[in-house]
Amino acid sequence: MVLNHKAAADETETFSVVEVDPSNRTQALSEPFDIEGWTHFTFPGRQQTYNDFEWHWYHFTGTDYDAAQNKSGIYLIQGDNKGWAENGLVDRENGNYDYLMYADIDFKHPEVIQNLYDWAYWFIETTGVHGFRLDAVKHIDSFFMGNFIRDITEKYGEDFYVFGEFWNGDETANDAYLSSIDYRFDLVDVKLHQNFFDAGKAGADYDLRTIFDYSLAKNHPESAVTFVDNHDTQRGQALESTVEEWFKPAAYALILLREAGLPCVFYGDYYGIEGDFAQQSFQEILDKLLDIRLQLAYGEQTDYFDDPHCIGWTRQGKEDGRPIAVVISNSGPASKRMQVGPEWAGQEFTDYLGHSAATVTIDQEGWGDFPVEEGSVSVWSVR
Repeated sequence: MVLNHKAAADETETFSVVEVDPSNRTQALSEPFDIEGWTHFTFPGRQQTYNDFEWHWYHFTGTDYDAAQNKSGIYLIQGDNKGWAENGLVDRENGNYDYLMYADIDFKHPEVIQNLYDWAYWFIETTGVHGFRLDAVKHIDSFFMGNFIRDITEKYGEDFYVFGEFWNGDETANDAYLSSIDYRFDLVDVKLHQNFFDAGKAGADYDLRTIFDYSLAKNHPESAVTFVDNHDTQRGQALESTVEEWFKPAAYALILLREAGLPCVFYGDYYGIEGDFAQQSFQEILDKLLDIRLQLAYGEQTDYFDDPHCIGWTRQGKEDGRPIAVVISNSGPASKRMQVGPEWAGQEFTDYLGHSAATVTIDQEGWGDFPVEEGSVSVWSVR
């Protein structure tokens, strides 16, 4: 759901602006002057079927095009109670990152606030959706957003799930944003994605013990929405940072088979991507990992993050269920000694992913030496 801006207006309007520096939106480059901007949204095709609200220039904080002069820029709209959101309420990149693109919505304006509430209620009740993914929240007034989601969940219940795309890997910024919205919705774990990207690029030079450092999964596990790649990070996109193919199975194991975070699987990873920026499909291994998550990835988790090139963990499983032992290597073949419990003594474990043909027999104290192939991941459990 994109609340930050509107594009493709129906008519232009004339209003006063100040041009600002794109790299520092708090720095004015001009005195106030008039522009002709695309800010009047009348929606003639709707014929006021859903509501009769029309958007005007005073419902926005800024825009990026002066039709009278055929000139692009970042223009801060002038008027009573106008201006970017306060610095503590949006990301501080570019001085103040309230403005992203097109006609930037003013979340201080009472008519805007009422219209967004009306639209959200109508949309939820018309479609029957059970949650929102909020786009580009670092560009939206966090005071508004926290209150908006508070009221949505009060009306539709705590099971109405909401998470936001706060695209900032900085630990302090994520801490501050979650605090500012009183933890009312979750955030995508950008830092964990960046760690996966770095790990894939560095190969054996990456210390796997640090894979969760500074991430939401580590610092705020109940607020983390974990992912490996998405539509913004795939090749050819503005935030291109595609995780190397060799590391993707391990990265997905790290989000699908652990306690922390709510994992998301990228469509492009599951089905593959064609065209100029093609990538292979990981459907076969993702189906296996998803099945393991559904059937086995439960219970107490014990980490064995004791080697820079080979890490592992165990999950004890459901009551009367089977445990799993997960091992990842970013270097040569390795093994990890881990305990699954003495009740499994004498049992033979095999790799559910089929990457290793070995069999591991659990000793009397419940320990096993679980191997993993070079630059690979294995998930061991009893058949």
